[in-house]
Amino acid sequence: MADYTLTVTTQLPPDQAEEKVRAALAEQGFGILTEIDVEATLRTKLDVEVGPYRILGACSPPLAHRGITADPDLGALLPCNVVVRGRPDGGTDIVAADPEAMLGVAGPELGELAHDARERIEAALQAVVA
Repeated sequence: MADYTLTVTTQLPPDQAEEKVRAALAEQGFGILTEIDVEATLRTKLDVEVGPYRILGACSPPLAHRGITADPDLGALLPCNVVVRGRPDGGTDIVAADPEAMLGVAGPELGELAHDARERIEAALQAVVA
Protein backbone atom coordinates (compact mmCIF):
# COMPACT_ATOMS: atom_id res chain seq x y z
CA MET A 1 0.00 0.00 0.00
CA ALA A 2 1.27 3.44 -0.90
CA ASP A 3 1.41 6.17 1.75
CA TYR A 4 -1.36 8.06 -0.03
CA THR A 5 -3.90 5.26 -0.42
CA LEU A 6 -6.26 3.04 1.56
CA THR A 7 -6.53 -0.47 0.12
CA VAL A 8 -8.65 -3.58 0.62
CA THR A 9 -8.90 -6.78 -1.37
CA THR A 10 -11.94 -8.96 -1.93
CA GLN A 11 -12.47 -12.25 -3.71
CA LEU A 12 -15.53 -10.76 -5.43
CA PRO A 13 -15.17 -10.25 -9.18
CA PRO A 14 -14.73 -6.60 -10.20
CA ASP A 15 -18.35 -6.00 -11.31
CA GLN A 16 -19.75 -7.27 -8.01
CA ALA A 17 -17.08 -5.46 -6.00
CA GLU A 18 -17.91 -2.21 -7.79
CA GLU A 19 -21.60 -2.58 -6.89
CA LYS A 20 -20.65 -3.06 -3.24
CA VAL A 21 -18.23 -0.10 -3.36
CA ARG A 22 -20.94 2.19 -4.76
CA ALA A 23 -23.45 1.07 -2.10
CA ALA A 24 -20.93 1.37 0.74
CA LEU A 25 -19.85 4.84 -0.36
CA ALA A 26 -23.50 5.93 -0.61
CA GLU A 27 -24.09 4.74 2.96
CA GLN A 28 -21.25 7.03 4.03
CA GLY A 29 -22.75 10.01 2.20
CA PHE A 30 -20.70 9.85 -1.01
CA GLY A 31 -22.08 10.02 -4.52
CA ILE A 32 -20.18 9.19 -7.70
CA LEU A 33 -19.50 12.30 -9.78
CA THR A 34 -17.18 10.78 -12.35
CA GLU A 35 -16.36 7.37 -13.77
CA ILE A 36 -13.34 6.48 -15.87
CA ASP A 37 -13.18 3.08 -17.50
CA VAL A 38 -9.40 2.82 -17.78
CA GLU A 39 -9.61 -0.67 -19.28
CA ALA A 40 -11.76 0.53 -22.20
CA THR A 41 -9.77 3.73 -22.68
CA LEU A 42 -6.43 1.95 -22.91
CA ARG A 43 -7.89 -0.69 -25.20
CA THR A 44 -9.27 1.99 -27.53
CA LYS A 45 -6.39 4.46 -27.43
CA LEU A 46 -3.38 2.15 -27.12
CA ASP A 47 -4.69 -1.27 -28.16
CA VAL A 48 -3.50 -2.78 -24.86
CA GLU A 49 -5.31 -4.97 -22.36
CA VAL A 50 -4.96 -4.14 -18.66
CA GLY A 51 -7.95 -6.01 -17.26
CA PRO A 52 -10.78 -4.50 -15.27
CA TYR A 53 -9.78 -1.07 -13.98
CA ARG A 54 -12.29 1.66 -13.18
CA ILE A 55 -11.82 4.95 -11.33
CA LEU A 56 -14.83 6.29 -9.43
CA GLY A 57 -14.78 9.95 -8.43
CA ALA A 58 -16.59 9.98 -5.08
CA CYS A 59 -17.88 13.14 -3.43
CA SER A 60 -19.63 13.90 -0.17
CA PRO A 61 -21.44 17.21 -0.81
CA PRO A 62 -21.35 18.31 2.88
CA LEU A 63 -17.64 17.57 3.15
CA ALA A 64 -16.90 19.20 -0.21
CA HIS A 65 -18.83 22.31 0.85
CA ARG A 66 -16.92 22.54 4.12
CA GLY A 67 -13.63 22.17 2.29
CA ILE A 68 -14.36 24.62 -0.49
CA THR A 69 -15.64 27.15 2.04
CA ALA A 70 -12.37 26.86 3.97
CA ASP A 71 -10.20 26.91 0.84
CA PRO A 72 -11.77 27.72 -2.55
CA ASP A 73 -8.81 26.09 -4.35
CA LEU A 74 -9.56 22.75 -2.72
CA GLY A 75 -11.64 21.72 -5.73
CA ALA A 76 -8.36 20.90 -7.48
CA LEU A 77 -8.04 17.93 -5.08
CA LEU A 78 -11.63 16.73 -5.44
CA PRO A 79 -13.32 14.30 -5.89
CA CYS A 80 -11.91 11.45 -3.80
CA ASN A 81 -10.84 8.79 -6.30
CA VAL A 82 -11.59 5.13 -5.67
CA VAL A 83 -10.04 2.52 -7.97
CA VAL A 84 -11.75 -0.83 -8.56
CA ARG A 85 -9.07 -3.03 -10.12
CA GLY A 86 -9.33 -6.67 -11.15
CA ARG A 87 -6.74 -9.11 -9.86
CA PRO A 88 -5.23 -12.03 -11.81
CA ASP A 89 -6.88 -14.45 -9.34
CA GLY A 90 -10.34 -13.10 -10.23
CA GLY A 91 -10.70 -10.99 -7.09
CA THR A 92 -10.58 -7.23 -6.82
CA ASP A 93 -8.37 -4.58 -5.24
CA ILE A 94 -10.18 -1.46 -4.08
CA VAL A 95 -7.85 1.48 -3.65
CA ALA A 96 -8.94 4.90 -2.39
CA ALA A 97 -6.98 8.09 -2.17
CA ASP A 98 -6.31 8.82 1.51
CA PRO A 99 -8.02 12.16 2.21
CA GLU A 100 -5.56 12.94 5.00
CA ALA A 101 -2.61 12.53 2.62
CA MET A 102 -4.33 14.43 -0.20
CA LEU A 103 -5.64 17.31 1.92
CA GLY A 104 -2.42 17.47 3.92
CA VAL A 105 -0.92 19.52 1.08
CA ALA A 106 -3.63 22.15 1.62
CA GLY A 107 -2.58 22.85 5.21
CA PRO A 108 -3.45 21.93 8.77
CA GLU A 109 -6.72 23.90 8.85
CA LEU A 110 -8.32 21.10 6.83
CA GLY A 111 -7.11 18.35 9.17
CA GLU A 112 -10.48 17.73 10.85
CA LEU A 113 -12.25 17.59 7.50
CA ALA A 114 -9.63 15.21 6.09
CA HIS A 115 -9.93 12.97 9.15
CA ASP A 116 -13.73 12.87 8.81
CA ALA A 117 -13.47 11.99 5.11
CA ARG A 118 -10.87 9.30 5.83
CA GLU A 119 -13.04 7.67 8.49
CA ARG A 120 -15.99 7.56 6.09
CA ILE A 121 -13.95 6.07 3.26
CA GLU A 122 -12.34 3.52 5.57
CA ALA A 123 -15.81 2.51 6.80
CA ALA A 124 -16.98 2.09 3.20
CA LEU A 125 -13.96 -0.05 2.30
CA GLN A 126 -14.45 -2.24 5.35
CA ALA A 127 -18.13 -2.69 4.47
CA VAL A 128 -17.12 -4.03 1.07
CA VAL A 129 -14.92 -6.75 2.55
CA ALA A 130 -17.18 -7.57 5.53
